[in-house]
Amino acid sequence: MPTTPKTAFVFAGGGSLGAVQVGMLQALVEYGVAADMVVGSSVGSINGAYFAGAPSLDGVARLDRIWRGLRRRDVFPIRWRSLVGYPLKRDFPVNPNGVLKLAETHLPYRNLEDAKIPVHIVATDVLSGAPVILSEGSASLAILASTAIPAAFAPVKHGNSYLFDGAIASCTPVHVAVEKGATRLIVLPTGFACARETPPIGVIANALHALTLLIARQTKSELETLSEKIDFHVAPPLCPLIGSPYDFSHTGELIDRAYKNTQDWIAKGGLERREIPHEMNAHKHH
Repeated sequence: MPTTPKTAFVFAGGGSLGAVQVGMLQALVEYGVAADMVVGSSVGSINGAYFAGAPSLDGVARLDRIWRGLRRRDVFPIRWRSLVGYPLKRDFPVNPNGVLKLAETHLPYRNLEDAKIPVHIVATDVLSGAPVILSEGSASLAILASTAIPAAFAPVKHGNSYLFDGAIASCTPVHVAVEKGATRLIVLPTGFACARETPPIGVIANALHALTLLIARQTKSELETLSEKIDFHVAPPLCPLIGSPYDFSHTGELIDRAYKNTQDWIAKGGLERREIPHEMNAHKHH
């Protein structure tokens, strides 16, 4: 008797562009695609952890409402005094309490092992650069570590290690999912702002934009090196895309576009094709 594939939803990083994953989830869950586990990095850790606690259409609808109500200050509350003389000061410009409050307010469980389906969150060891996989213990602390953008957030102390953004070690943790036993991957990338004419303004906005470029390149590379025994399907990111992963004023539009885009991809056989979307290749629109 053939073995049933073990399916992982793999959530990439990407700042506010994580909104597209909500639209992707809506289309996938409506179609009946289910996950046996969730793996997430950076903003993907937030979406992945929430979905692991409520892996249903109702759960995705609640995640949709959360995202549509988010403002930049909810995620990136700036310590304005720390910016005076930055980067000579030892303080970090973003207060981590915003992310911490989001996790503690909205997650339906406290510890990762209490999620309805297994969830694995990826962070990066500050000193070695190695990926650190968090599968148990405080969910809010794991999310805080996985989303701690270097130079913006302070590293997070976890046991004997200091951790920061999982996107540094594994932007889209497909190999982590395989290591945890997945044989079928549904990858939810965030894409990058391929239609910008100028760089975003500000330190944090530029850091996040650089991360989205890194994520797109690394994701393509990691998928290309997967064993042929691993089945994968990548929901195509939005393209063309204007904006900044630091801008939360267009989340509703991103969710709606991603929902329709993913519906079209499914209707055209996307869940039967093992391929990397052309939108993930390096390109621009001007």
